[in-house]
Amino acid sequence: MKKEKTTQSRREFLGSSVKAAVGASLLLGFPTIVPASVFGKNAPSNRINIGAIGTGRISRIHDLPGVLKYDFAQVMAVCDLDTKRAEDGKQLVNEFYTKRNGKPYDGVKAYHNYLELLQNKDVDAVLISTPDHWHAKIGVDAARAKKHIYMQKPASLTIAEGRMMSDIIGRSGVKFQIGSQQRSTEQFRHAAELVRNGRIGDLQTVYVGLPGDPAGGDPKEMPVPKNLNYDMWLGSTPKVYYTEDRVHPQNGYGRPGWLRCEQFGAGMITGWGAHHIDTAHLGMGMERSGPIEIWGRADFPTSGLWNVHGIFRTEALYDNGVKMVVSNEIPNGVRFEGSKGWIFVSRGDYQVTSSDPGATGTTKAKKLDASDPNLLTSTIGENEFHLPVSNDHHGNWLEAIRDNQTPIAPVEEAHRSCSACLLHHIAMKLKRKVYWDPKTEKFKNDPEANQMISRPERELYAIKRR
Repeated sequence: MKKEKTTQSRREFLGSSVKAAVGASLLLGFPTIVPASVFGKNAPSNRINIGAIGTGRISRIHDLPGVLKYDFAQVMAVCDLDTKRAEDGKQLVNEFYTKRNGKPYDGVKAYHNYLELLQNKDVDAVLISTPDHWHAKIGVDAARAKKHIYMQKPASLTIAEGRMMSDIIGRSGVKFQIGSQQRSTEQFRHAAELVRNGRIGDLQTVYVGLPGDPAGGDPKEMPVPKNLNYDMWLGSTPKVYYTEDRVHPQNGYGRPGWLRCEQFGAGMITGWGAHHIDTAHLGMGMERSGPIEIWGRADFPTSGLWNVHGIFRTEALYDNGVKMVVSNEIPNGVRFEGSKGWIFVSRGDYQVTSSDPGATGTTKAKKLDASDPNLLTSTIGENEFHLPVSNDHHGNWLEAIRDNQTPIAPVEEAHRSCSACLLHHIAMKLKRKVYWDPKTEKFKNDPEANQMISRPERELYAIKRR
């Protein structure tokens, strides 16, 4: 395969004609993907060079395949703190291009520190497919390096770092997409549009059904594998001893233990909640806001290593009077109830991975259902409210880079969906009602709750405001 030109040679090739077309962006140092209007969508100058940060389960089965299928994108680098996984990721991508091109390909570079990947000026954009506690930090560093960003949800570990991330990325000019792929799924968009256009009357209550996680995990201390930079893997979170069930399998790509440890995430309230609460916000018209009151309960494990919530029910009130109920005892999906009927939307029997935990109704729920089947065939008129249309989430991000458009799931809305999930988690932990101001993003007259907006961080890995 012909060797790719470097970013520098590409810039030289573009010359003064391109500077005239995208001058402001180039002068400000933004990534140099040329708008399609300059040379056409298939021009060589529009090739988007991608670095994949994190090459574990979700990267291999979802994010890498999501971009590899586009011929105007090229995965040129991979990075993982586990050197075995980095090499596996490199091999996966090389084998894909070998098969596609019909001849041997070995053009992917493997990194073990994402900061070194970000220094590569040939990389235009990054996939962030790491554990949750690294999302915001890598996102900020990528934005400062002027790399476009596709980030796995949830957006952040805490509300405070999510606010910082949204502010910094929002000012950077890069194209950001959170991995809330339900925004690019027709039934979720249609359900939200029906609700926004009053097909069920005045919206009153939204029910969100999520999976839960069981207790378990082997807490026995183990030697740190030589192939894993464990201290950096812990990132900003406290230093604790290594055990495999706290991190990820050393053999294979099964569901990792970190998903079930509160040190690195909040459990399914953010794991699937970031998807379904985002859909709920779309139907409610609350994409850039949040609840004003939150309360609830949850069972937390008392033994074993894994300590995220199990059975739970939390509720929230929004300033438009709509109530939200979130629980793993509700069928997996989102049910909008109004004064004239209801609409239910779900993924049906679809799961992102076969190792995702199940939930009531996960394999039996309809993708779209309603109190009156005629609601589902209602046409949204030209002058009614319409959400942006996307039929492929990774493709929407790549096209936004190529065509200088706004992706369908931008950073502020990613932060608001995540922060709403974290508010439910805080209510679980406090076991009482809390009062939230979505404008200031602070709890009202509640110092204990406000302490939970952030967490203590190890300074080396904390986000710096500069």
